[in-house]
Amino acid sequence: MDSTAFTMSATVPTSYDATVARVRMLLADAGFGVLTEIDIRATMRAKLDVEVPPQVILGACRPQLAHRALQVDPRIATLLPCNVVVAEEGEGRTRVEVFDPAFMTQVAPDPELGAVAADARARLAGMMDALTGADGTGTTDAGVDHAAGA
Repeated sequence: MDSTAFTMSATVPTSYDATVARVRMLLADAGFGVLTEIDIRATMRAKLDVEVPPQVILGACRPQLAHRALQVDPRIATLLPCNVVVAEEGEGRTRVEVFDPAFMTQVAPDPELGAVAADARARLAGMMDALTGADGTGTTDAGVDHAAGA
């Protein structure tokens, strides 16, 4: 893994609303629940009276993995839940950025944590694969191949 990369990213040719709904469904299929949701557009409007494109941060968690990670190193709580950002890019395109759990091993290099991170990463990479589809309509970037597995 590139030591500076900490996300898995894809851009899909679908609307923001459709992508948010699909990401929620695919996260559930991968065994993740959404614990938190931050609507960046609404927050910026309310707090700063500025308009920004639609963007949401979904705090995704698989409790079994979170529990295992916290048993290895309680400080990992600062990196939980795994944030998933869905942002409108314009012209019917939406970007999805997912915190790469493998990054946790950069800050806490423990073999058991590595196993937890690999499991979470494989699940989230599978979600990204399902999001972009086999037809090649989505593109990936950010230095991390979302299909790389662990």
